[in-house]
Amino acid sequence: MAAITGTYRLQLRGDAFTLDDARELADYLDDLGVSHLYLSPVLSAATGSTHGYDVTDPTTVSLQLGGRESLAALASELRERGMGLIVDLVPNHVGVADPRQNPWWWDVLRHGRTSEYASYFDIDWDQGRIAIPVLGDDAGLTVDRTGPEPALAYHEHRYPIAPGTDGGDATAVHSRQAYKLVDWRSGRVGYRRFFTVNELAALRQEDPAVFEASHREVRSWMSDGLVDGVRIDHPDGLADPAGYLRRLRRLLGPDRWLVIEKILAPGEPLDPALPVDGTTGYDALGELTGVFLDPAGAQELTELHRRRTGDRGDTESLRRSERELKREVLRGGLAPEVRRLVGVVRRESTTDVDPDALTSAVVETLALIPHYRTDYGPTSGALREAIGVVSEEHPELAGALSALSAAVRSNGEAAARLQQVCGAAMAKAVEDRLFYRTARLISLQEVGGDPGRFGVSVAQFHLAQARRARDWPAAMTTLSTHDTKRGEDVRARIGVLSQAAGLWARRVGEWEALSPSPDPATGLFLWQTMFGVWPVVGGPDATVRDRLHAYAEKAVRESGVRTSWERVDAGFESRVCAWIDEVIDGPVAASMSDLVGRLAPHGRIDSLGQKLLQLAGPGIPDVYQGTELWEDSLVDPDNRRLVDFGVRRRLAADPRPVSAVDAVAKLLVTRSALRLRRERPSSFVGGSYAPVSAHGDAASHLVGFLRGEDVIAVATRHSLGLAERGWRGTSVTLPPGTWTDRLTGNVFTGEVRAADLLDRLPVALLARP
Repeated sequence: MAAITGTYRLQLRGDAFTLDDARELADYLDDLGVSHLYLSPVLSAATGSTHGYDVTDPTTVSLQLGGRESLAALASELRERGMGLIVDLVPNHVGVADPRQNPWWWDVLRHGRTSEYASYFDIDWDQGRIAIPVLGDDAGLTVDRTGPEPALAYHEHRYPIAPGTDGGDATAVHSRQAYKLVDWRSGRVGYRRFFTVNELAALRQEDPAVFEASHREVRSWMSDGLVDGVRIDHPDGLADPAGYLRRLRRLLGPDRWLVIEKILAPGEPLDPALPVDGTTGYDALGELTGVFLDPAGAQELTELHRRRTGDRGDTESLRRSERELKREVLRGGLAPEVRRLVGVVRRESTTDVDPDALTSAVVETLALIPHYRTDYGPTSGALREAIGVVSEEHPELAGALSALSAAVRSNGEAAARLQQVCGAAMAKAVEDRLFYRTARLISLQEVGGDPGRFGVSVAQFHLAQARRARDWPAAMTTLSTHDTKRGEDVRARIGVLSQAAGLWARRVGEWEALSPSPDPATGLFLWQTMFGVWPVVGGPDATVRDRLHAYAEKAVRESGVRTSWERVDAGFESRVCAWIDEVIDGPVAASMSDLVGRLAPHGRIDSLGQKLLQLAGPGIPDVYQGTELWEDSLVDPDNRRLVDFGVRRRLAADPRPVSAVDAVAKLLVTRSALRLRRERPSSFVGGSYAPVSAHGDAASHLVGFLRGEDVIAVATRHSLGLAERGWRGTSVTLPPGTWTDRLTGNVFTGEVRAADLLDRLPVALLARP
């Protein structure tokens, strides 16, 4: 197996980018320096899926993507080039939006408890019939007898009719089925879902039979040598993540790469007992973004947030908001899961505690927990601490809290369900709601991020990297993923506002006077978004305008303040889009373009810096598709747009930038670093880490490190102030020997002036023979 030194993530789509298309890119990725291609899910997913996470048949490779034959051909092409393949796996759930496409789900709906797949899904059989939330206001249920077998029909949806139960009208037939179609707003769901997504039904991977059935195809990839590793989607949704990962490790063997989408809270370490190589890199993303932020801008941006929204947007206010939002989602979208948990707690605690009191105890406890789960070693005390706080605040819940504690101690179903609900509450309340409400500096609002912590000092950054090099040298690192709320270059440009906080506050005041936003908090959030994607040359074209409309609609619905997915306020959403149009077409546009022209070059300096530090830093760096060039992606589905690889091939033929803002500057940094990693793997994966510091008046504007004994990476930070004052005699003392910058070809020895080291580009990648 080829050494994994750097991956490249591709988003496959049956309608536009298949496994065969990926194979055609092998030569380009080889030239880029990639060691392993990293694919989005390839198992059979819902027809037309643009992401692959709605798997409908985990036993087959998607024919829409080309099938098993195309996967094998891709693996063979990569092997011939000395490269390898990583695949994204989705163990937690399957897609059930169209039951006809999911043979396991169809069989369960048809036969109920007698189905051979009844135990595969986490169904609440205590409810009797399986409640499926799909009905709207109309009474459109009919029987469709046009196919090979009759089916219940509701608009485009079809559901099976059990043998011997057809006859009479649709209502009568429906009453005889193992399932019951209910109003989608009723709060009734008969199965565990992925978060609150009704169309994704959870699998019971804790059952060995389910694991074997859902990993049969994966096992064959290993035996046939097709795949070198896997990325696991959201293991925290499983009943027993650690147990699942142990079984998976046995299936993969000891040497294949295994990384998990484990979202770590700020300061939370990954459990060293897990048999994995690390996380998928959101923790690294926060460090790489944070070290380029200027803490001097915190006060001004905090005050702007207070004036516009009524709260400071700092740690204290965010914690209050997080707790309240968790209460809302636990009593709202996650109410079916909470009710089921309460029922299990009552049964396992052998008490007759009042269900309402127990519900309050569960809600108040989970609202306080700052992690996705508390059954990993590093977070094992969080549940106890939360129960203690709730006991003090709500003495009337003493009996309910005792019952909850007793049930959890028994380490049975209640304990597992509590952890699953805990993670869902964290995701829905924080990532999908709070991070769309607060707006002090939205580049901080990424998965696993802490918007209350304004950046990362250089000292903190070095400690974090040294710990990764020591403890998790093969963990994935990332700057952009299919789940990031904004792409790395957009995030970097917005981050520059920390260096120009006073200017930004004045501009927002001027713009609001000219084109008042429909809502102050929404406005502050979207002003930053528009600044982040506004073209450097010219104004937004029709495509950018449409993308901003789509993003704004998603953002305001996720925030849940003025509109939501469940209760759409079309009038408010229309006003938001009209306001965006007014900004683009009205008097604000020239001022926005002026500000972007002044600050965007510094965003690109930061973007090059974070890219180089990621690619040369500890861990295995992943390059998300297309991000070897400047890009302006927002949240999904915007970040799954097709990539023009023709442009990238042409630019790769002559990647010689004149300055940091040139189109090929990022490509040069990416290719040079990936090639160096592949050339000298021992310097990076398992190699040592040591800070490299500058000395002089502008020393704080440089961050760098030594990898192994022969590679140095340095980057410029806080370049806006640096542009005004210059390096002022600041220098870097290099270790003995001759060092060549792989980006420019310049050669350095001994003490080097920072102005010389970073003359042509704001970053340097030095290698010693």
